[in-house]
Amino acid sequence: MIRGGRPKIRTAMYMAMMSAIQCNPKFKDIYQRMIAAGKPKKVAIIACIRKLVVIINSMVRDGVMWDPKMV
Repeated sequence: MIRGGRPKIRTAMYMAMMSAIQCNPKFKDIYQRMIAAGKPKKVAIIACIRKLVVIINSMVRDGVMWDPKMV
């Protein structure tokens, strides 16, 4: 169960990461490594979401556009 934070944003981020895991090779690799290490799937997804949030925050702070090399 995932709790805390704003539910609408949490839901949007979860769905975005489900898509990113399938389409973005960097997030797919991170997710696959966590699963291979024995992490539960939901834990791996939430860890990827946290990584995405950190990247987005740094993009906003620095005023830069998305760069696949960031991940």
